[in-house]
Amino acid sequence: MAEVRDWPGKRVLVTGASGFIGKHLVQQLRDRGAVTYAGTGPGHPVSHAPSSDLQWLPFDVCDADAVRTATAAADPHVVFHLAATGVINSTVDPMQVLLVNTGGLINLLETLRGTDVRRIVLVGTGHEYGSGEAREGLDPFSAYAASKVAAWAYGRAYWRRYGLPSVTVRPFQVYGPGQARTALVPAAIRAALGGEDFPMTPGEQERDFVHVGDVVAGLMAAAEAQQVEGMSLDLGTGTGHTVRHVVDWIWRSTAARGEVQYGARSYRAGEPMRLVADADRTAALIGWRAGTSLTAGLSDTIERLR
Repeated sequence: MAEVRDWPGKRVLVTGASGFIGKHLVQQLRDRGAVTYAGTGPGHPVSHAPSSDLQWLPFDVCDADAVRTATAAADPHVVFHLAATGVINSTVDPMQVLLVNTGGLINLLETLRGTDVRRIVLVGTGHEYGSGEAREGLDPFSAYAASKVAAWAYGRAYWRRYGLPSVTVRPFQVYGPGQARTALVPAAIRAALGGEDFPMTPGEQERDFVHVGDVVAGLMAAAEAQQVEGMSLDLGTGTGHTVRHVVDWIWRSTAARGEVQYGARSYRAGEPMRLVADADRTAALIGWRAGTSLTAGLSDTIERLR
């Protein structure tokens, strides 16, 4: 399998390119000189005008013919698969989550069979580790996480059966500029800056908060690394912080006037209380570590939201 080392001129297909992480990844690929084909769901807004190094491909991953057409247009050396539903909205129909997150991946893998693709980076989630520790195995507690476990299994099966050079990465609690307003960090910052009260759970859940810039660097490293096909890699800092700690820090640093209403909301049924990445294993395999401290990352996000 040819190596992915130098990005200038490489053809790269990104599904889910209009999403939170996808937009940051597309910009990084352009900065590195790749020719990027940015896949979006039909009707999704785009963040950059088309150019010689960026082409937008609106297609539905659930439509096998559309996936074949888009893949043929890109003829990619590298694929980053981020297209998904149910990431934040837990009320999405579980069957729809399965069709998009698992069925869509199968359409993509089938299309890539027999091509010259050099690396397929599949993006899962740290929530696949419902038991709370990476070493304890996969134990999803939501339809979204379960669909990502299934997607991981298919990715690995296609590597074993057909030799498709895929690797799965599992980002943990990603935050940063451009995130959906309803996610924890932007929701807390907006309430703090707006002088509003912020109802939340007791906040004792421990999460591995990782800045989106670090996650994008991890995606790029996973595409470049050798001898990791078929593997899964955690993208996190390796350090946990409680949700309460993060919200408290936001409140103090913004001199917020509203009240944080701890315990106003209940924990989700089955929600794990601790999710922290195995950062040492990832560093050993691909040479990547998150480099943004929590305070620096939150400060950056606050300033961008001001």
